[in-house]
Amino acid sequence: MAEGTTNGWPELLRDHRDAVLARWTEAVQSTLAGRMTASESSHDIQEVYDALLAGASGGDQRDVRATSFDGLRALLADLARARARQGFSPTETAVSVFALKDAVLGVLEAGGDAADYRAFADLSRVVDDLGLYMLETYAAARDTVIAEQAETLLELSTPVVKLWDGIVALPLVGTLDSARTQVVMEALLQALVDTGSEHAIIDITGVAAVDTQVAQHLLKTVQAARLLGAECIISGIRPQIAQTVVALGIEFGDIQTKANLSDAMLLAMRRSGLDVVSGRGRG
Repeated sequence: MAEGTTNGWPELLRDHRDAVLARWTEAVQSTLAGRMTASESSHDIQEVYDALLAGASGGDQRDVRATSFDGLRALLADLARARARQGFSPTETAVSVFALKDAVLGVLEAGGDAADYRAFADLSRVVDDLGLYMLETYAAARDTVIAEQAETLLELSTPVVKLWDGIVALPLVGTLDSARTQVVMEALLQALVDTGSEHAIIDITGVAAVDTQVAQHLLKTVQAARLLGAECIISGIRPQIAQTVVALGIEFGDIQTKANLSDAMLLAMRRSGLDVVSGRGRG
């Protein structure tokens, strides 16, 4: 190429479109290692390529935050969010943009001149800015995905089970913090309304430890249930938990507690007016 034939990076990309696209697609495919088909990668790359040139033709070629690049930024943001939800790593996400530099450089090594390399330097800065923008969007999208997954896990870890007519049970496993208490409370209250139950068993057999904070969370849940006319029984009070509760001076007041779920179930059935007879007493 003769010096001066290339006035800037947009012309550089237009003049070598096919060669750059081929090298760019190959670089992306090698990094993704089969996680996307060649046709999918090629489609995404061509869209970014065209949006990049369209943005450059409408304003400042160096400011990717300019209005002319709105379409490109929207496209990259959509790609970043999709990659975050599909489980792609930051590197796999960023390569969709950064690999453009290697693709252009590979073309220039075959016969680029000084003007071409000056255009490449400008393009390199633009690509860096676009890559950082894509990573910022990816990080925000990934945080949203994690938050949604955490919320889903909270909901899955608080199942309310109907044991008998008028009796529901809420088995708790793991830790009980403020966020989970809110989910627990909402799940229990909704179950009481849906089933019309008047008795609820909160089983803490799977709770590793009970401290003052956990006790306060349990008390709040019991008080909320009472506002709906339901009484709660706390079961799963193991010896270690009983010792801890006494040592901390935690008072459960008039809330009934039981050592295991079966005892709590028996008490709830008797409170419901059922005549429960042990099978061992039959003649």
